[in-house]
Amino acid sequence: MAEARHSYSGQALTLLGDKDRFVIPPEFRKIVRASSDDKRILCLAKHDRWDCLVGFGLSRQEELEAQLDREEDAALRLGRDYDRELRSNLLFGFERIPFDESGRFTMHDYLRKDGGIEDMLFFRGAGQSFTVWNPAILDRQGSEWNPVKSSCAGLVKEAEAKSQKKGQKKGARK
Repeated sequence: MAEARHSYSGQALTLLGDKDRFVIPPEFRKIVRASSDDKRILCLAKHDRWDCLVGFGLSRQEELEAQLDREEDAALRLGRDYDRELRSNLLFGFERIPFDESGRFTMHDYLRKDGGIEDMLFFRGAGQSFTVWNPAILDRQGSEWNPVKSSCAGLVKEAEAKSQKKGQKKGARK
C-alpha cells in the first residue's frame, strides 16, 4: 500500500496571542498532525535560502533521507564532491515544537530571530512544506514574489480592520 503524501497549499495569517503564542492555521494544522502520525508536533527551521522559516510534519524526515540519497547520487554521477554529513546537519536542524489542540505553540527565540518574526506569521503552502514569513520581510522580496506579497497584504489588511473594529467596540462600551 502506498504511503499517503501530504501537501500544503493556500495561505493564512496569524497574530501573536496571549502567553506569547502563535497559532497554526487550521488548514495547515490538520496536515501537520496527519503527517505526524496524529501527534501534535510542528517541525520548524530557518529556510536555507530565504529570510523566513520552513515548516512541515514529522513524515518529512523520511523524505529528507531520500533527498540526501538523490543529491549524493547526482553528485557522484557528475563527479562532484558531496558532504553528506554537512548536508544532513542543514536538513535535519529543525525544531520539533509541540502545539495544543487549538494549534497554539511557543516559538523559540532563536527561530523568531532567524525568521525575523515579530507579531504576525504569514503561512504559505509550498507542497511538501510551507513557509512562515514576517509580512514586512516578505514585502521586501523581488517582483517574482508579487502574487504571494499580494495575498499576504490582503490578509494583513483584513486583520488590521478586525483589530480596529474590536478597538472601536471596546471604546464604545467604556
